[in-house]
This record gives sequence, structure tokens and C-alpha cells, in this order.
Amino acid sequence: MSSAGRQSQKKQDELFDIAEPRASAMIESLRAFGYNIQTAIADLIDNSITAKAKNVWLEFSWNGTDSFISIRDDGKGMSEGELVSAMRPGSQSPLEERDQDDLGRFGLGLKTASFSQCRRLTVASRTRGSATAVRRWDLDYVNQTDQWRLLRSAAPGSESRLVELETMTAGTIVLWECMDRVVGDARASDRGAHDHFLETAETVEHHLAMVFHRFLEKRNCLKIWINGNPVKPWDPFLVDEKATQALPEEKFSIRRRKLLVQPYVLPHHSKIDQGTHTRAAGPAGWNAQQGFYVYRNERLLVPGDWLGLGFQKEEHCKLARIRVDLPNSLDDEWNIDIKKSRARPPASLKSDLRRIARATRQRAVEIYRHRGKVIARENAEKHVFPWDRKIRRGKIFYSINQEHPLVQQALNLPGEHKSTVRALIRLLEETVPVQQIWIDASTDPEKHSQPFEGTPTKEVLEVINEIYRTFRKNGLTPAQARDRILTMEPFQHFETLVSRLSD
Repeated sequence: MSSAGRQSQKKQDELFDIAEPRASAMIESLRAFGYNIQTAIADLIDNSITAKAKNVWLEFSWNGTDSFISIRDDGKGMSEGELVSAMRPGSQSPLEERDQDDLGRFGLGLKTASFSQCRRLTVASRTRGSATAVRRWDLDYVNQTDQWRLLRSAAPGSESRLVELETMTAGTIVLWECMDRVVGDARASDRGAHDHFLETAETVEHHLAMVFHRFLEKRNCLKIWINGNPVKPWDPFLVDEKATQALPEEKFSIRRRKLLVQPYVLPHHSKIDQGTHTRAAGPAGWNAQQGFYVYRNERLLVPGDWLGLGFQKEEHCKLARIRVDLPNSLDDEWNIDIKKSRARPPASLKSDLRRIARATRQRAVEIYRHRGKVIARENAEKHVFPWDRKIRRGKIFYSINQEHPLVQQALNLPGEHKSTVRALIRLLEETVPVQQIWIDASTDPEKHSQPFEGTPTKEVLEVINEIYRTFRKNGLTPAQARDRILTMEPFQHFETLVSRLSD
């Protein structure tokens, strides 16, 4: 290097400091990315799928503070060098181009997902024809040394938890121990903590059935086992049900990358058996599971959300579910987070997605309201609905149900008021704005208010109390009166208020 070059290099060297993060502080910070146990385990299974695994075995083993969870796969495994790289935080930049089937992004998932649940992470892996390589992060040891010391063996006494790998041609085991976020300081004899641990395994099963359902549905693609039991896929769209409606698929392009949007409207519960209806509700229930389902390389990221497009999750839209398929090259445009549990569409797509959502919701509302009302009215007792649909001289009209308890009470007012009440009822019946209602429902169904929507609780309770007092006057017990109110439109949606009624 010339004298001028050396001078330039020296000047440049004086312009910066090396500011390496403290190991003890940084490794604890990596625990705070917001994973729960199900999203953390799903992140690890992403690595198994990328490694071409056909089977993933999860073991939940309870023994109080010595409990552990292991995730073993029969993928291609890692050499010793590859394992060290995989255990390095930030092992791959999100800016690097990835294989189109790669489910990772930041090179952080294995570490951040695991650290979020445990303080000791051990990974053992072997490739075809190679010896098993083992590396371990121990957060307490890193805190003690304040250095990024990646240990080269399992913790004493933990070797037996890795032996199954020795019987395999290739594969990987991820072992979580010292699971402070999962079992805390519970004793092995703590029955409640044990039950919670088993419930956690069940929660994980439901989540994996949903997130990886498209892999599990394919023959010879992927099988996931939890404590020896297979995880069965959960299809959010009920594609095998005849009554499911698939609306037209639409294709969009961003930076010459294709994405697909496929809306579905699920069947009304009267069109499917009870078991199917219960299972179709999903892990979070019918209302919570409505909306867009965003997939990246067929892996589910967002399980039912309106993506900040201005729509609310509402009872009458619960049959609307819309599938969006993305390639992993659109992560930035969709703001995919590290946990792969959040996505937001680019501005250029929002108007189209709103249009699709509006049409899907409108169709869902039609099925929910029409079919639901028909069934309800066919089976309802006389007191349930305040309005009746009737035919007069071959034409449809609507009359106020005079057997409704509040209407009966009004009609039984003292004589001087009775004629006024009857005249008012007749006027209301003859002036129902059917045409205007029809126009509003056709042009903008989202603006239709639901019964008592936005009404203060006190005002709703005043109406319910009047009905309750009427039933009590007619000889019903308090429990019978409450039960009958819960069958009435629309008070079946106010169960908490009704349960508080008393004399």
C-alpha cells in the first residue's frame, strides 16, 4: 500500500469504534420478541420443512423444573459447520435471496423462538454418512461469562434425550430445557401445573394443525407427531363440503411476483353435521377465525384477520374466509415479522382487497341472515320475534307479533290507552319501509346496524327488564323467565345481562 493509501486507511480507522453488543444483555433481549409457545414451535418446524423432513416428532415430557420439549425431524441434517452457523444469532440476512421453498427469513427463528421459552437450547444434527454434531446455548452460562460461548456438548445428564438421532440416517433434534417460561418453578408433584403442561401440548397441536394444514393434507409430504399421536390437518375453508361456496379467484402481480386471492363462504351450520361445524370453528372460534388467511409458501402466517382494511369481526360475517397465497420474495412488501404471525398488505393492493372482502362479507351475510332466519322462524315459539312475515291477498307484508310479551303488555294497558296503542301498531305495520331497506341492504350492507349496536348497556337492560317483569307476572319462575329471554331475538346475544336479572 502506498504512503497516501496508508494515511487514508489510518484516517478512516480513526472514524469509528467497534461497538459489539454485550453478550449477557443481548441474549436476554432476544427472549422478548413476543413468541408464545405455539408460534415458537411452528417456527422450528419451518426449519424442518426447509430441510425436506417427512416426519417431525414432538415430545412433551413432564418432570417439574426438569421437564423438556424436543423437536426431532428426519430432514437432511446439518454438518458441524452448518450447525455452528445455524446457532449464530442473525445467521442470515433478510436481504439475501433465498430458495423459493425456504420458510425462514431473518436467521433468528431457531434462537429467538427457543430462547423465548427456555434458558437452555441444545441442537444435535447429523447428515448422511457423518457423525452427530452437538451445540448448546446456556443463557445462564452466557450471563456468567458475558461472552458468546457456544458449548460443544449437551448438558450433563441430557445426553439420553438425544440418543434417538443415533438410529437415524440423517436428521436434527432441538431440545428445550430449563423452560422457565413454560413450567416456571413447578414441582413434578404439582397436579395443576402438570395439567397445564398437557393443555399446552393440546394448544400446540391445534395451532400446528392449522398452520401446516396444507403440508399435512398432501400425501407423502409431511407428518407431525406429538407424543406419538399424529396431528390431523385443520382446513379453514371446508373445501370438501358441497355447501361451501368458492368465489372467483383473483391474481395480482407485485414486482412481477404473483399472488393469488381465493375467497370462500362457508356453509350455514344447518348444512353441515355438528361435528364438522364444531371443528370448523377453529382454535379461536367462529367469530375470531373470519377474515383473510395469509399463506407464505403454503405455510399459514395469519389465521383470520381483516388486515387493517377497515372491517370489524362481526357475528353475521363469520362465514367469510379468504385465502391469500404469497411467495417468500414479497416479505418486505407484506411486512412479515420475525415470528411469521403478522402481515400487512402493500398500499397498492388495499383497494382490491377491500373490494374482495366487501363482496365476500356481503355473501356471508346473505347466507347467515337468510338461512338463519328461515330456520329460526320455522322452529321458534310465538314469543321469539317481534315481527311476523305474512301473506295477504297473495302479497307479502310484515306485522307486529301481538304474542310478543312487550306487545301484549302494551295492549293490556288501561282502556283509555288501548285504542292509541292499536292505532300505532297498525300504522307501523302499514308503513314498513321495505323498499328503502332493500336498497340499503343491496348497496351497502356493511352500514346496516345490528340490534342495539352501540346502545348503552343501561338502555338494553331497561328493555330486558320489562320483558322479564312481564314473564314473572305471567307465572314463570326467575330461571324460566331468563331462559325464555335467551331464546328471543336479539337477546340471545346478551347472555351476561340476562344472567344478572332477578326480582
